Amino acid sequence: MKNRISLLVTDLDNTLWNWFDIWYAPFSAMLEEIVGLSGIDRATIISEIRAVHQVRGTSEYTYLIQELPSLQKRHPGEDLGVVYENAIHSYRSSRRDVMALYPGVHEVLATIKDCGTRIIAYTESHAYVSSYRLKKFGLDGIVDVLFSPPDHDFPTGITPEQMRTLNSEQYKLSTTEHRHTPRGHLKPDSAILELIVDEFGEEVSSTVYVGDNLMKDIAMAQKVGIFDVWAKYGTEIDPDEYSLLQKVSHWSPEDIKREIEMKNAPNVTATFTLEDNFAEILNYFEFGA
Repeated sequence: MKNRISLLVTDLDNTLWNWFDIWYAPFSAMLEEIVGLSGIDRATIISEIRAVHQVRGTSEYTYLIQELPSLQKRHPGEDLGVVYENAIHSYRSSRRDVMALYPGVHEVLATIKDCGTRIIAYTESHAYVSSYRLKKFGLDGIVDVLFSPPDHDFPTGITPEQMRTLNSEQYKLSTTEHRHTPRGHLKPDSAILELIVDEFGEEVSSTVYVGDNLMKDIAMAQKVGIFDVWAKYGTEIDPDEYSLLQKVSHWSPEDIKREIEMKNAPNVTATFTLEDNFAEILNYFEFGA
């Protein structure tokens, strides 16, 4: 018999959608445009991007071009958003091409929701990108509550509204409740997951957690004592493309080492594994109110 589940907690990036593809394709397109338009060598641009990302605490920083020192020096007093409009266009165009859920995710989550199961999303990605993608992918209302860190800091005098090109309805969740986790709180610390289970779950035996990272997600779920499901399909990343992320990431060298160790996690074995797609979760559990 399948285990009956009344609370589904899920990671977002590389579990419901391919975060790396959504990041890499538009970022690399923008990077090449910046290098080509500015004439500044690629290594210098990459080094400056990393410095900005580390200050802002994110690798998805909207105001990036405007804060690169070499571009400021090359174009004193000019609006860099206008000067490098083609780079911004390349980013947005490429992003449109790759913005998608993994196959079957929307249908499966909608089915689980219709069964009366509560669905909670728990991510380490910042508030803006997390809520925007939930909205974009039609998950506003299917997910009951989103837990994410608040947004990163913005330049002095700049508001989030000034940096966004669409109206607020494109970003703001209308049905899903959005709660912020403490800044700097990282998985596999189980405190937030324990809070979620205590508030929304009936008991640990009727709760399941899904995530792509063995240490961050699976070990955390096992510590809490709930069913753990490994989204193995979300771990496949091109090593050459991943190296670009490491070069420009806000992560410190220690963070990168920690991330690699967590991905490998030889001592962590998942109880259930989704080999190819999210829909395989229906093979293991019966969902209900």
